[in-house]
Amino acid sequence: MNPPTRRTFAGAVLSTTFAASTAAQQQTAGKNQPGFLLTVFLRHDESKPLSQINAELKQNGFFQRFPPPGIEVVSWYVMMGIGQVVTLNVPPERLREVNRVLEETAWGGFRTEFYPTYDYREGAAEIRRQTQ
Repeated sequence: MNPPTRRTFAGAVLSTTFAASTAAQQQTAGKNQPGFLLTVFLRHDESKPLSQINAELKQNGFFQRFPPPGIEVVSWYVMMGIGQVVTLNVPPERLREVNRVLEETAWGGFRTEFYPTYDYREGAAEIRRQTQ
């Protein structure tokens, strides 16, 4: 393939990938809820025993307030050696609310990290189909 053909092919693959991943994200992101996926790492503070972390979370009302009502939990896993990893479907206008709840309830028990996320399974599958 010459360079212009490669660029054209790459552009077509990228645009198809974007469309497929966007469609997959919309299907996976929630039950017809508009929003984006937000992955939150809740990293354990290893200087504290689990009982102390849990006491702080309870005192702060973490499990009563997180996630805020109407925010869909797509997945919530414990990652050994890290802490908890939660993926939420968040309407853009409610991002500040999610952040605020975590600041008020999770800090002290966890260190937090936030990653906008998208589901790439369908996009990767489409590329594999196109390149075979």
